[in-house]
Parts: sequence; C-alpha cells; structure tokens
Amino acid sequence: MATPLSERPGVLGAFARFYRRTYLGDYVGFVLLQAAYLITKFLITPVHRPFLISDLRISHEYANPERVTTYENFLYAGVAPLVVIVLYCVAVRPGFHRSHVTILGFLISLSFSGFLTHVFKNAIGRARPDLLARCVIKKGTPADVLVTISVCEQTDQYKLNDGWRSFPSGHSSFAWAGLGYLSLFLAGQLHTLRPRTDLARVLVTVCPLLGAFLVAASRTADYRHDVYDVTAGSILGFIVALFGYRRYYPSPLSPNCHLPFPSPLDDTKAERRLPSARQDEEDARSQAESFDLNDLTEEEDEDESHERQPLTTGNGTQSRGKPKRGDSE
Repeated sequence: MATPLSERPGVLGAFARFYRRTYLGDYVGFVLLQAAYLITKFLITPVHRPFLISDLRISHEYANPERVTTYENFLYAGVAPLVVIVLYCVAVRPGFHRSHVTILGFLISLSFSGFLTHVFKNAIGRARPDLLARCVIKKGTPADVLVTISVCEQTDQYKLNDGWRSFPSGHSSFAWAGLGYLSLFLAGQLHTLRPRTDLARVLVTVCPLLGAFLVAASRTADYRHDVYDVTAGSILGFIVALFGYRRYYPSPLSPNCHLPFPSPLDDTKAERRLPSARQDEEDARSQAESFDLNDLTEEEDEDESHERQPLTTGNGTQSRGKPKRGDSE
C-alpha cells in the first residue's frame, strides 16, 4: 500500500501535513471565489435576450439615486455584521479557534453568494424593469417587433449590460448572505431555537433578517428588480449563509450549537491517538481469545478438593464438621 503524502519526508510531505492541519484549503477557495466573482461581474457580458419596446414590464424609470446603493448594501450586510461578530468575540473571548472560524465562514458566505449570483445573472440574461431607460432606443424602432441590443444607443457599456442582469437580485442575495449568517450565528450563540426560549433572544436573532428583507424590498421600489428576482436572490443568499455557517458549526438545534467543530489540528491529533487505541483493543481481544475455560475449571476442581480434605487435629484424629440436624450426638 502506498504511503500517504502527509506521511512522507521532504518538502511535499511537510506541505501536505500543513495543509491537513490548517484551514489553508478554505483560504485558497476564498481567494478563488473572489477572483471568479470579479471576472463574472466585470469581464463577462450577460446573455442579451430580445425584447419589445412596447413591453410595459421593462418601461420603468431608471432610479437615481437608489434607496440602497451597492456601497450602502456593502456596509449594511458586509461591514456591520462583521463588526458585530468582532465585538462579540472581544466581549465574550470565546478563544481563537471559534473567532477564527466564525469570521472565515462569514467571508466565504459573502464571496460564494456573489459568485453564484453573477453566474446566474449572466447565464439567464433577464431584462430589468428599467431596461428601456438604460437602453436609449433609436428613433424609428418598431414597437411590436422583437429587437436586440443593437437598437440601444447607450454609451455606458456597463450600465447597458447590467440591464440584462435582473435575475436573481444581487442586493438581495448579498444582504441575506451577510445578515442571514449573522442571524444564524446569534441563534447558535444564544440558543434561540431551544424550547421555550425568551422573546428577547428571538428578537435579537430576527433583527438581521428584517434588515435583509428591507434591502430586498428596496430593489422592487426602485424598479431594479421584480418580486421574483428578489425572492430568488433572498433564497440563494440564505442558503449560501447556511452553507457557510454549517461548515464550521453544528445545527442551531444542537445542544452544543454555540461550539464550533474541532479544528483540523485537533482532528489530526485524534487520528494519531486512534491507532494506539485500536492496538489496545486488539491486545485485549487477543487476551480474551487466549483465555481457556478448561484452565479455570481445573483450578476450581483443585480448590474444591482442597476444601473437602478433612482437617487433622493435634492428637492425630480427624475433626468433623458440625453434625447435621437429626444425627445422634
């Protein structure tokens, strides 16, 4: 059987051991997600579906300013939850491992949500409710004929291409990924889902979800998205938040939901102790199998024969036991 790479000497073996005992793989994945997110957002154009300039569903005005801008959404759903988590770790002092995996899971949730959202946006290419305002239609374009992006005179290419990135809502998915993760974290630390918990803990846990809902609702008010866009984005964001949280924490329904899973280093130590425990178990089993019942029977027979031998008194007579009831004295 081939020796595992982590047990081999040399540089590769040392790197493999370091990789297994740390969260290096998670950080590598986080960097890859960030790079993929930037590529899908700025370098890949979406599918440009044909449209009708008489379609009232895409005839709304281009809202400027927005109720919740991209920068504000980053503050609400990215910076604010991170600040709450850091302040909690400073106040409670849960230890480096719990603080580390909590922040790492939060960052992975945001990155994964952004990447998936823009993959879906570009692949689906659904028109926004304000597409015609972005497009700046050429004069003389027929109203009842399907037309393409070629009839648009918009010079800002990013603004124009973004008009076909309606589904799912990026604001909604980001808000629910960040604030949803914070809600799951609070539910685990406060044991909110335990039976008959107090109302104060429930309200603290629900507050981030309410904020995420308001961000999503603002996108329909600005006619950047419709109800289907924000619903899909919200579901996607919360699923990603649950994925990021459950990578490092048990279910909020667990009795120990406030404690994260052991670190890879602890798992490695447990694996090292496992062979010795198995060896002790095998030794005990072999001893049990080598034990012969016949030896025990022979020892018991010798003890019984020794007990049955009569005792000899000092005058050479044999002492008898206590006479049974009914015997003559």
